[in-house]
Amino acid sequence: MKWNTKMLTKTAMMMALVFICTYTFKIPVSLTGGYTHLGDCMIFLSVILLGRKYGVVAGAAGAALSDFTGGFLIWVIPTLLIKGMMAWTMGTFIDRFSLKKKGWMIIGAVIAGLVQITGYTFVKIFIIGTKAALLTIPTISFQTCFGIAAAFIFLKIFEKTNALEMIQNI
Repeated sequence: MKWNTKMLTKTAMMMALVFICTYTFKIPVSLTGGYTHLGDCMIFLSVILLGRKYGVVAGAAGAALSDFTGGFLIWVIPTLLIKGMMAWTMGTFIDRFSLKKKGWMIIGAVIAGLVQITGYTFVKIFIIGTKAALLTIPTISFQTCFGIAAAFIFLKIFEKTNALEMIQNI
């Protein structure tokens, strides 16, 4: 991983977008004391725009920073690890099967989403108990599916307006 001014700037920009979409657009989940948010969309876009390594940094750090500043301190480390694994999983599919093939990107995003759902459910079992953790699967699943759909809608818009090429060539 080679950091230069351009990659540092792009990664910081995507980290900020992950943070903003996670911190600002959230729906509280009373069962867990946590929240559902729009940040996953930006994590998926980070991986698409920056690649696996930089996407992991932007996604994991932006989401963990949101938990930290939002007062959800117990979730900072799990979020850092789970969002990192989610981004890494999607990035691995893109690296292995090509960024040009959207089908592989979608499959990678879905598998990455399953990594997230499984990871958070596992952590919740230890924090809030098995029954409560299992009851939160629909909310994290909705968040994940919405994040995937929104990311690919943005990607389509970026492609139609040539913004994707401009962002990647900055």
